[in-house]
Amino acid sequence: MKNLTKDILKKINEIKQPMKIMHVCGSHEHTIMYNGIRSMLPPEVQIVAGPGCPVCVVPSQEIDECVSLAEQGVTVTIFGDMIRVPGTEKSLADVKAEGGDVRIVYGVGNAVELAKELDNDVVFMSAGFETTAPTTANELLSNPPENFSVLSSHRLIPPALDFLVHDEVKLDGLIEPGHVCTIIGTKPFGFLSKEYNIPQAVAGFNPIDILISIYMILKQKKNDDPKIENEYTRAVREEGNIKAQEAMEEVFEVESRVWRGFPEIPNSVYEVKKEFDDHNARKLFDMELPEGSGVPTGCICGPILRGMARPEDCSLFRGECNPLHPIGACMVSKEGTCNIAYRYSKMDD
Repeated sequence: MKNLTKDILKKINEIKQPMKIMHVCGSHEHTIMYNGIRSMLPPEVQIVAGPGCPVCVVPSQEIDECVSLAEQGVTVTIFGDMIRVPGTEKSLADVKAEGGDVRIVYGVGNAVELAKELDNDVVFMSAGFETTAPTTANELLSNPPENFSVLSSHRLIPPALDFLVHDEVKLDGLIEPGHVCTIIGTKPFGFLSKEYNIPQAVAGFNPIDILISIYMILKQKKNDDPKIENEYTRAVREEGNIKAQEAMEEVFEVESRVWRGFPEIPNSVYEVKKEFDDHNARKLFDMELPEGSGVPTGCICGPILRGMARPEDCSLFRGECNPLHPIGACMVSKEGTCNIAYRYSKMDD
């Protein structure tokens, strides 16, 4: 493994040039930080983290929706790392401490089973990128109980990258997320190379995957041949998972909505289609939401999610904001850039 790493790094150094490469995956950031990959690369090659944490990009307004539901007596089910994500005024942990019925589940299937057991309305907050959307779709297609509904917070990666490349950040390359690409394939990313001349590579999750993908991107740049290449061939196909895509298309429609740290991104979220209104929490319940942005004073989670800053640039990092007392969403989840940097930045400075 060491010899292979040295060989890849040698090839990278042979074709190095100034490049800013963004990845959009919390697991990729973990691999990069844990293994000190940034420190291995020539200084000309910069790797920045984008909006790759599905928990971090859920805006405060959608946390507020779940808070409102729990305060109305609805049983709200969530993934574990969602419970401390800040809303405008409260997190779901705060509501639970006040007596609200907020429960952690491992997936939408657990929430459906809970709805069968309870004589109460059960709402599942279906957060996640294209990776988890098929499981939500399949449950809604499987005749769930009448007291079960979904509050969809699924977000789509290609539109977010289009927004970043077009309006926000000067990027020279993209490492695409392997998990997302197992579902949607590589085709939805092709326009980024065609329209913006950006080299891309889909990467797996071990250090060699990351290094090879960086080499692929540098080679494309050297040859002036921008395209989407698939380093993660053991799991990703060009067409993706067709059955999963069909389920998502049947259940969801695409809408424009804000992300945490972003303004409204066109065509970037999945909302439940009207045919499934009986299981869409936004159609079933009236939710009173507080006013305000929900951005804590001093927190720079937004610029971090957009690849414009690192956690170390934040005055709250490692002091007032830490995993035991997270102020911003990027410190809450183990896929959050700040949380990862808190744990491993000493290995990668």
